[in-house]
Amino acid sequence: MLHLEKKLFFIYNPHAGKENIKGKLYGIIQAMSDAGYAITIYPTRAPQDAIEQIRNLPDDYDLVVCSGGDGTLDEVMTGMMHRKHKIPVGYIPAGSCNDFARSLQIPNNMDRAAEIAVRGVNYAIDVGSLNERNFIYVAAFGIFTDVSYTTKQEVKNVLGHMAYVLEGMKQLMNVKSYQLKVTSDEASFEGDFLFGMITNSKSVGGFKSIVGKNVIFDDGVFEMTFITRPKNPMELQEILAALLIEQIDTKYMYYFRSSRVVIESEEPVPWTLDGEFGGEHTRVEITNNQRAVEIRMPEEVRDTLVAEEEEGY
Repeated sequence: MLHLEKKLFFIYNPHAGKENIKGKLYGIIQAMSDAGYAITIYPTRAPQDAIEQIRNLPDDYDLVVCSGGDGTLDEVMTGMMHRKHKIPVGYIPAGSCNDFARSLQIPNNMDRAAEIAVRGVNYAIDVGSLNERNFIYVAAFGIFTDVSYTTKQEVKNVLGHMAYVLEGMKQLMNVKSYQLKVTSDEASFEGDFLFGMITNSKSVGGFKSIVGKNVIFDDGVFEMTFITRPKNPMELQEILAALLIEQIDTKYMYYFRSSRVVIESEEPVPWTLDGEFGGEHTRVEITNNQRAVEIRMPEEVRDTLVAEEEEGY
């Protein structure tokens, strides 16, 4: 009889994406068992449930594997940030956009992702803090950012990341902007902004163009992009054109890298953290917690990332 010494906690969101995990559970659990793990299985029951489950998980687990969308991964990582003893995390994407999985080259094929989760290598990534909350790959406000939590789940399921795009295009007709003061060691400025994001990802909302190039996941800094409010339709067209050709347009955009930034406003600004609503704030302090949590990824991807870092990418 096979003696299973390693312990794995498998937590999944049964409602993520098209609920397609239901037909894949057997194969996922088989992959975990074949890798020599004794498995505890937990389907999340409500928002924030994963945070509490991971926060209170006994220390004798060797691996946590989560399946769901970016929001589920965010909750698991947030729970892990509350722990003294941190456990490596494997990720099986099952959401509608899966931005962070795309950045780490974790496949959407759930059977292949399960193999990587149990047999891949650990890679320590930066985790962000926004006031008391945590995020993994994006904190953002303004146009396009509230799309994820205002687009109905059914629409997300059918359209995938096109849901984000379509909803964002509709919003162009009714743009809300915010008067902000932005302060960091690298850059300080004030202005009227319709969009801003602090990222640690090679893709946001299915797009690679607006997060800067040469992103490194464990360098202790975030990429920060702010877009000013256009004064007329011509300026708006210029901004959209710049985004489409992956160009930071310095006339209308601020872009810099930093480990910490403070953003202040007169009126409350609604934020989104990893595609989930992150509250409304008149002051946010965003900091980078370098190499805070380990995540599983394909070995060849880890080797490529390490090589890029050594080349001073």
